[in-house]
Amino acid sequence: MAIAPARSLVPSLAPESTVARYATYGVAILAGSLLIAVAGKITVPFWPVPATLQTLAIFIIAAAFGRKLALATLAAYMVEGAIGLPVFTGGGGLAYFAGPTGGYLAGFVVAAGLTGWAADRGLDRNALKLFAVNLAGAAIILLLGAAWIALAFGPDKALAWGVGPFIITDVIKAALAAAVVPAGWQIATLFRR
Repeated sequence: MAIAPARSLVPSLAPESTVARYATYGVAILAGSLLIAVAGKITVPFWPVPATLQTLAIFIIAAAFGRKLALATLAAYMVEGAIGLPVFTGGGGLAYFAGPTGGYLAGFVVAAGLTGWAADRGLDRNALKLFAVNLAGAAIILLLGAAWIALAFGPDKALAWGVGPFIITDVIKAALAAAVVPAGWQIATLFRR
């Protein structure tokens, strides 16, 4: 018999009533997509892809929301950008998916799914384990981003432009996100007493 997965932070705090629970999820998805958009506007200039706080926001959201809500949040974010809302670092619109950040956008979704999956299994309660998962997610984002850059600009540019400038910042963001969500569990535990 399979063990039921642990619930991540936000679903564990959501109301028991079905209507209230889904309303809470809807608000969380909207708030999460807005947080990713705002984090994308906080940039450190690099070329061709700026470094932003998006991965930090995505790791926090995925660990707090769990896989299903994290993927729904990323889907909402991508749809908002696709219809032209300026949620991406450089704006919005379908053409943005074909630009140099297209691989990173795909990586965001995969990384959110991985971190959310880990959170659903209780790894979001341990900072070290969550950090390891976030590092794997950062590697996925960088790998897909570099692969996309290699297609657009050539393989020689992929590592220099798509990976190298972001390794240190992504490790820092993975660590920060790994500290925030377990702290959120501690705060939630205090309020439940």
